Formats: sequence, structure tokens, C-alpha cells
Amino acid sequence: MKGRLLVATPSLSDPNFERTVVLILEHGEDGAIGVVLNRPTGIDVAEPLPGWHRLAADPPVVFAGGPVAPDAAICLARSWPDEFTDAYEPLLGALGTVDLSVDPDDVSSAVQAVRIFAGYAGWGGGQLEDEIAAGAWFVVDARAEDVLSADPEALWEDVLRRQPGKLAFYANFPADPAAN
Repeated sequence: MKGRLLVATPSLSDPNFERTVVLILEHGEDGAIGVVLNRPTGIDVAEPLPGWHRLAADPPVVFAGGPVAPDAAICLARSWPDEFTDAYEPLLGALGTVDLSVDPDDVSSAVQAVRIFAGYAGWGGGQLEDEIAAGAWFVVDARAEDVLSADPEALWEDVLRRQPGKLAFYANFPADPAAN
């Protein structure tokens, strides 16, 4: 599932993942790792990572990537076509991860924009598959623009709305069905 999106179903009520969109970064027998794409924080990228602020996509804030290791940072970036750097690892088309330990000036010629995530979502071996089978997640194709969306709060609805068939109807599901 590496490079695909997990979209929380309306029945997923865990506050860490309610109405989230998660990009899977790694998936294998030992488990999966991803980042929540639609949880911006109020922390400007310049606070924890001053040199990276000028490369930050709009909104230029740190995103809550998930409940695991909230003090760890993961950087996703969109690269320029045919530009490469050793600090960049491709993931999905022009989208990849960037090593935050390097000087941002060393990657600025290869990278158009970055998004910084504090923490990540993680699942042990078989755990994610069990959650999908239980109906907690829709698994859909990702687009590189999902990661750097300028309107991350609308990403859950936007991703669902573009899906074929009945899945698109979930985009209109009320946040509180009892208030419907």
C-alpha cells in the first residue's frame, strides 16, 4: 500500500484518526507507517526548523502526522522535474521524503515545496489489514497534490468526492450523524 491513501470511514471514531487522510510511507509484513495529511497545527515551520520555512508549502505550519513519536519530524517534498539530491527519496511521482538533517540550501534547487509532519501513524504486522477488513479505512489512490494541499481541512471530503461510484457519497456524511 506504499504511496496510497487511507481515508477514515465515518465509523472510525478514534480521535487520533477521525476524518483523517493518511499517506502510507512504508508497508510490509512487519507493519505500516504513514502520516496524517489533514491535521495542520498552529506551529509555524520556522519555530522548530527555521531554515526550512522558505520551502514550506502553504499553509507553512507543522502538521500532526500521527500519535506515534510526536517529537520526531518527517518531511515530504515535491521535487522539480529531473532535479535530484542525495537527501531526497522518491515516493509517488514527484513526491518524496527529504532528510531534515541536511542544510535546506543543499536541497532547495531540487525541491519545490515541503511539508513537515510531527509524529506519524504506525501499525504492527497485520494490524492495518485487520482495521481495513473491519471497515475503519477506505484505501484509495493518492495524488501528489494531496500531500501539499493548500486547504488540508477539506482534504477528507475532496479525496472522497473524486472517488468513483458510491464511495463519493461519503464526502457528504455529516460530522455528527445524530445532528442530521
